[in-house]
Amino acid sequence: MQTASGTPSMSDLVAAGAASSPDRTALIDAPNRADFFAGDPRRLTWAELDATVSDLAAQFEDLGVGAGSSVAIQLPNVVELVASLLACSRLGAIAVPFPIQHRGHELRFGFAAAQPKLFVTAARPDRPLDTALDVADEFDAEDWGPISVASVTPTGAAPHHLQLLDPMGSGRVPTTRYDAAPDATATICWTSGTTGTPKGVPRTVAMWHASSSFQVSQLGLDQDDRMLCPFPVVNMAGIGGMLMPWLATGSMLALHQPLELGVFLGQIQSESITYTVAPPALSNMLLANPGLLDSVDISSIRMISSGSAPLDPWMVQGWEERGIEIVNVFGSNEGAAMIATRASVPDAAQRARYFPIPDRPGTSFHLVDLETNEQITSAGLPGELRVKGPTVFAGYLGSDGSEFDDDGYFRTGDVFELAMLDGEATSTPTLLRFVDRSKDIIIRGGMNISAAEIEALVSSLDSVVECAAVAYPDRDLGERVGLFIVAAPGAEPTLDDVLTLLRSEELASYKLPERVELVDALPRNPVGKI
Repeated sequence: MQTASGTPSMSDLVAAGAASSPDRTALIDAPNRADFFAGDPRRLTWAELDATVSDLAAQFEDLGVGAGSSVAIQLPNVVELVASLLACSRLGAIAVPFPIQHRGHELRFGFAAAQPKLFVTAARPDRPLDTALDVADEFDAEDWGPISVASVTPTGAAPHHLQLLDPMGSGRVPTTRYDAAPDATATICWTSGTTGTPKGVPRTVAMWHASSSFQVSQLGLDQDDRMLCPFPVVNMAGIGGMLMPWLATGSMLALHQPLELGVFLGQIQSESITYTVAPPALSNMLLANPGLLDSVDISSIRMISSGSAPLDPWMVQGWEERGIEIVNVFGSNEGAAMIATRASVPDAAQRARYFPIPDRPGTSFHLVDLETNEQITSAGLPGELRVKGPTVFAGYLGSDGSEFDDDGYFRTGDVFELAMLDGEATSTPTLLRFVDRSKDIIIRGGMNISAAEIEALVSSLDSVVECAAVAYPDRDLGERVGLFIVAAPGAEPTLDDVLTLLRSEELASYKLPERVELVDALPRNPVGKI
């Protein structure tokens, strides 16, 4: 089915794939699934995926989920994660996926903001179900009602209020047929910001469709592509960059989790992968291991998209020398999106820093001077990138609207400048060059970390007067988290002290600082800002 405007939902695209190519392979687990999750690796055709989605949707319905309900999901990159997201779409429910690294600290905030009816999770070696049940139990008395917790894996002697789902399916279908409205919220993803708490990013059916249409067109993807997804299917990178283009083309998607170079390369060879995405850290690591690269046949790969942090020109050039196109991608959960391909920026080194100025219908970008708030029209002057259009969200959950300027443009917090390539026969800039991030975000291995969130927690230590969380460079991960701390009189807080506190707060492990420096005072500007 489709909306009245012809905008297909995720569920619609699954049904279309099952109708047109029922026996084609649709979705594949990583071969090392048993190392991080229960059950044997699964391979589903489009017909089998469609049946699995319907069956899960019927089970969600039994637990009280319907159109407009929020369903929290916390699973690694396995078939059950994708099927759960799609089952929400089939019911008209709102999928609220959480990264598997999120613990009690992030889950409590997310549950309060999104008010889920159901929490879909599972027991894992690194995460007992007790934590999920304890957090959900804290919300039993809230106005929206108790949160049911359901596991997609067998749990043995599980607590009586834990529901068990059967992702293998038994041929059931939900009782209610749902027709998606293009402006209906399809997902709520989470992004770190400068406020010290995660931000919920609602995205509609139409926003996701606009995002996938743009990428499919720019990248030339079609039904014959075979995609490999190493990004968690919980935010723009995994959902927008992989899941939506896969659904839109009716192609094949192989999942990868966690990041292991040998397994990743083995999947490229065994599944004849043609397209994948990789954060700069992974792209760098692979290229820096020529022996490992040469040990497998990766000749099927024609294109790798990379982004979330500036690309190294040597990396883009190195892959080009191997005959593989690196696509530079700039994007955010909020919906800002630019792509630099070989066709639009032929020079590999330049593609690492430059993006064509977008000219998509309905989309408008401009740069604004951060001091004068005037629009920039000349090359070489840095300014904040601001954007509006069909891919851009309408605002954070509970927002006061300050993420948009008076003209309705989303303030990305990223600094670019207008540019022209040498020898261009025009006086009008045609490119955008990435300069820096104005928001205080640390990007570690492609994961966004709010400095303010870390600072707020560490400052609760009695031994800490104040602190500043900062990024320090790392060749493999891009950035790591460091702390400058002003100690209380007579105290000498250590990294171990900080880690003990943050672990007690159940903070996600990727956010943990890895270096502490004690200083007498934090440097401040004339108005007192650090």
